[in-house]
Amino acid sequence: MSYIIAPASETQCCDAAEIVDPKADGVHFEFSEKTKELQQRLQSFMDEHVYPNEKRFHEEIDRERWKPTRIVEGLKPKARAAGLWNLFLPNDESGAGLTNLEYAPLCEIMGRSTMAPEVFNCSAPDTGNMEVLARYGTPEQKEKWLKPLLEGEIRSCFAMTEPEVASSDATNIRASIVRDGGDYIINGRKWWTSGAGDPRCKIAIFMGKTDPAAAAHKQQSMILVPLETPGVKIVRLLSVFGYDHAPHGHAEITFENARVPASNMLLGEGRGFEIAQGRLGPGRIHHCMRCIGVAERALETMCKRVQARVAFGKTIAEQGTIRADIAASRMEIEQARLLTLKAAYMMDTVGNKEARTEIAMIKVVAPNVALRVLDRAIQAHGGAGVSGDTFLASAWANVRTLRLADGPDEVHAESIAKWELRKWENARTQARSN
Repeated sequence: MSYIIAPASETQCCDAAEIVDPKADGVHFEFSEKTKELQQRLQSFMDEHVYPNEKRFHEEIDRERWKPTRIVEGLKPKARAAGLWNLFLPNDESGAGLTNLEYAPLCEIMGRSTMAPEVFNCSAPDTGNMEVLARYGTPEQKEKWLKPLLEGEIRSCFAMTEPEVASSDATNIRASIVRDGGDYIINGRKWWTSGAGDPRCKIAIFMGKTDPAAAAHKQQSMILVPLETPGVKIVRLLSVFGYDHAPHGHAEITFENARVPASNMLLGEGRGFEIAQGRLGPGRIHHCMRCIGVAERALETMCKRVQARVAFGKTIAEQGTIRADIAASRMEIEQARLLTLKAAYMMDTVGNKEARTEIAMIKVVAPNVALRVLDRAIQAHGGAGVSGDTFLASAWANVRTLRLADGPDEVHAESIAKWELRKWENARTQARSN
């Protein structure tokens, strides 16, 4: 597809074969040939290796919940041999060299299956952590931690959220990082440290305060803390609407006088927010495109179901309310995808800071759209929709958490409103000065 994103309210979509005026007023982009070719290869791999093995994946987890599945480990070499490894990383040397816009449609395809991202070494939070290490890590940090992460030999987690404070405002974080000679001493309690339940998880990126007296956004730092460090203890693994997400897991972890070398500091003291902003932009694009992939699969599942079931003398697909749900779902998915692609395009062309409004918008829009589509699909499936017989219930629980992860909807909406009001206030001030 080719898209023209107009600066006002008009958005246009056309076939790639259609002639598009390159001077059209708006942002024009088209998926690169490289992306189109990767889409085809990725879709073929999903059809041949991922979808047919989803049942086996869940069966293996049911047998041994906190052990990596044999099926995923067996598919990783195949994905790597197929050139579908580390697709998220823009660095040509370590990744596929794709822009955010080029990677977005691939992320959507992977998002259709819970097992798929790990097969291609493109699963969170490893993607964000690898991006942090690639962008901000020292040569020694990259050799010790980034290299095995890129090889898929270990996994990682991100320790930021704390149970005692409203962590949607990261300035509230109480965990401490205190310099002691050639080391730092880490203290704090973190939770929702996703991925820490996996026995392969070896390293955490920990966010805490190094200088409580500094300016609000200069107090925090990020530091690498190996999970085997004395004083680091996994207290419990949390569930999400009853799902434990094994073998990934979401851990509550205590850090009690955990001592790590000063060389584990990332970028420097007081630069935690700077790292967080660099990490979250691409991560939000990934989350949103995976949401769209989930929504697409839910809509497909819904269409199949309603065409096969008969109630009151006709197929459910012939009921007007169901048809309205299908139409609404298609329209909402298309809108969410286009907005997400626009955000990706802006990140590539003008940078994360200039694209912050679009990034905030997609973080609200994409999960909410996916939830609405999932809810309609669940309703169309009746009792089967809330059972474990389809992917719908677990997908709903997973996507619902994204309205909280990386900042709740309300925080993003407040930022969007603030930027919008500032834009019009600036325009009014300029008009007065003229």
